[in-house]
Amino acid sequence: MSLSELRPFLQILAVVYALVTLWLAVYGLHSWVLLVLYWWHQRRARITATRPPQPPRADLPVVTVQLPLYNERYVVRRLIDAVAALEYPRDRLEIQVLDDSTDETTAIAQARAAFWRERGVDIRVLHRSDRSGFKAGALAWGLQQARGELIAVFDADFCPRPDFLLRVVPHLMADPRLGMVQTRWSHLNAGDSPVTRAEAIALDGHFVVEQTARSRAGLLMHFNGSGGVWRRACIEDSGGWQSDTVCEDLDLSYRAQLAGWRCRFLPEVDCPAELPPQMLAFKQQQARWARGSAQCLRKLARPLLTSRRVGPIQKLLGLLHLSGYLIHPLLVLLLLLTPVTLLVPSPLGEVSCLLGPICLGPILVYGTGQWALYRDWKRRLLAFPVLVLIGTGIAWGNTVAIFQGLTRWGGTFARTPKFCLDGRERNWQRRQYRLTRDRSIGGEIALALYALATAALAWDLGQTGAVPFMLLYALSFGVVAGSSLYEMGRWAAPKTRRAARVRGSIRP
Repeated sequence: MSLSELRPFLQILAVVYALVTLWLAVYGLHSWVLLVLYWWHQRRARITATRPPQPPRADLPVVTVQLPLYNERYVVRRLIDAVAALEYPRDRLEIQVLDDSTDETTAIAQARAAFWRERGVDIRVLHRSDRSGFKAGALAWGLQQARGELIAVFDADFCPRPDFLLRVVPHLMADPRLGMVQTRWSHLNAGDSPVTRAEAIALDGHFVVEQTARSRAGLLMHFNGSGGVWRRACIEDSGGWQSDTVCEDLDLSYRAQLAGWRCRFLPEVDCPAELPPQMLAFKQQQARWARGSAQCLRKLARPLLTSRRVGPIQKLLGLLHLSGYLIHPLLVLLLLLTPVTLLVPSPLGEVSCLLGPICLGPILVYGTGQWALYRDWKRRLLAFPVLVLIGTGIAWGNTVAIFQGLTRWGGTFARTPKFCLDGRERNWQRRQYRLTRDRSIGGEIALALYALATAALAWDLGQTGAVPFMLLYALSFGVVAGSSLYEMGRWAAPKTRRAARVRGSIRP
């Protein structure tokens, strides 16, 4: 079949390419909107910002702190010690260790809980023999036994500061319709590697710019799963924790706001946490978030669009928020369709020149996050190219995860392994829990080779403008696949004798 006979089909694909490009531009424009809202409300906040008064300690409500765990032998002691040190009246503080573990984590947690109970802390280890509902199931089960009016949630890799509750609880006391308060995540091990530095840039941009803009502009925002405090009445009124998605935090946040509750983000309050140092762990984390976000989009899009409690702008930006991970399949589709545009002129024509500045939005979001938090922000931004590479390179794994989320409910909650990395201890390579398998590597290698072939085709056709983008694709998928293969081969599972020796070195 000749090229002239294929031309009608190629023209259709060129139109699809143009639509994909415009769709990606919409997400770029969304970043610009959040950036503008951040700066606008940042200026207003300097003028009108007021903190709620600190109530007398005798008036503080009972708070239940929930710590959902599953096989966290390295960090469980650090977590329990940090939560037990919270500066809050002991008679108004309850700590639930919601333990689904199948290893020695349970024994460590019980020993540490007993230690703190002897010192007057109300702490219990609630162990489940199965993981039904995974994290959502554990939180719902613990809520049935909780006595708190407010519910704080911390994942295993978090270390809340002692004054965390005293800074957050007054906001909930001052506003009876405030259902949830989220705080900013900071990082215990951001400087460990190029990967953790890149992860820190991405999270800082999300929290500093995106969450702040959504909260202060009255847009729909979400609980990030940890480092936040819920009003118990809000959880129950919104339908409680549900496990039909693996992003139970995003799900409940939107259901709460559609039910008339407000959510707030406090950028000035931070909660330190551990970043995954392993490329395989980062990919697994992102895939779970992508799958859960797709499930939440399926579940919540219709209630959001038909809600009378939120306005048109909130609905539009809420849909863009829920569908944000669709950027990854769009990037893959853009790559696959690029050879078509080398043979058939793009329907966008000269308009495509305007798309570049629009897509600068995410870059400025990340840069603003570093500028707002750190004096050495220029040095920290040196890791931004790594973020570009891994952010593009994980597109295939996230595409598969999104397809799964759009076609099935629930699924296994694949937790992110933690190793108790706090800037001093960095040896995780031989520890239990590190990941040694990844099914997405084959697709990443195939896409890297496809991008190289497309770059060669563009060069042969004299369309050199496409070559740098194709080489960036190839490098991105190659770096992610290569890093994954290195981790799988370099740090394979230890022998039984070595594993036994490591287990013997862990004490409660």
